[in-house]
Amino acid sequence: MENRIYEYLSVFIMSWLLVYGLTPFIMKLARAINLVDKPNARKDHPKITPLMGGVSVFVGFFLLCLYDVAISPGRFFDAPMLGYLAGSLLIMLIGLFDDKCAMSPLIKMFGQIIVSLIFIFSNFSLQELNLMFGWMYISVPLMVFWMVGLMNALNFLDNMDGILSGMAGILGLGFFAFSLTSTTQTNQDAMALIGLISLSFAGSAFGFLPYNFNPARIFLGDAGSMFIGYFLSSMGILMARMAGNRYNDKMFFLMPVLLLSYAIFDIALVSYTRKRDGRHVMQGGQDHSTHRIRNALGSVKVTAMIVYSLNVLIVLTSIIIFIIGSRPLLLITAIFFLAFFLFFGRKLDQVPVVIPENQKKSRGKGSCNS
Repeated sequence: MENRIYEYLSVFIMSWLLVYGLTPFIMKLARAINLVDKPNARKDHPKITPLMGGVSVFVGFFLLCLYDVAISPGRFFDAPMLGYLAGSLLIMLIGLFDDKCAMSPLIKMFGQIIVSLIFIFSNFSLQELNLMFGWMYISVPLMVFWMVGLMNALNFLDNMDGILSGMAGILGLGFFAFSLTSTTQTNQDAMALIGLISLSFAGSAFGFLPYNFNPARIFLGDAGSMFIGYFLSSMGILMARMAGNRYNDKMFFLMPVLLLSYAIFDIALVSYTRKRDGRHVMQGGQDHSTHRIRNALGSVKVTAMIVYSLNVLIVLTSIIIFIIGSRPLLLITAIFFLAFFLFFGRKLDQVPVVIPENQKKSRGKGSCNS
């Protein structure tokens, strides 16, 4: 156990240091190849800002995942691991291409679906897929919907300095905590690998945060936000399988929904208010939950701290429920969070936001960028 604690600490610290040291070079590269974000009417930053932060976070994660497997006996680059890494690489490249060339939303969604299928079929047998929701032709579409939805939800939520990178680090630590609380004598090696992968992700996100916190010197871009969405959604599926198997109760498939509830809340709020007001749901704008909190409190830094605090609370609550393993408590908590977010959303909906005149009516396809 002492060796494992050392391994956990070393992986987290190494991923943090790697991304913290790499990011200044990525910033220079982004400027050199003109992969930058320029100010416009729906963006807060006043100057041109490098966009390749997602590459830095991905490199830290990917290299530490290779390290996690390579240094430890009993861990292999088997089909699930190779599929997981291949999916993470592909979604980062799709996002990077979108940052540079502005892909069609439909083409980008097709890429997200392919990435989701790579993860699903490399990590689940046909027998498992048939058992999850009774039939694989129900299980697979539900998992694809979950993954694609979260990739876009996290893309939407990357709309203010430091919000997504800090939130991602917190949720990464949450998945690490779940791996610890799920460990038994029979699955300790598998759970240790999931814990190490989660720490590699969390350390990479926190290593990037000092450069991304307000005022940001570099942005994640779609390469970063979609990669983060891929990690959180895929780890959520693994967590659902873990929780459902532990308690032999499919109701515990709700665990990742609870853990990632803030991201779900934000995209639900934006989708509802835009549809209600006659705007295209996929158009960008400054009407997210984060923008509304900022407008109410007048500070990007305070907004980030509120979002971080909410996610820490959600993570801690989710872990406690998982440890207790009570179905009634899970349902009561899910209802409580639903009620809280409905109340919170209603209050935020009353906060004034700036809507450009050309977005007050739905016009064309819009863009997935937010």
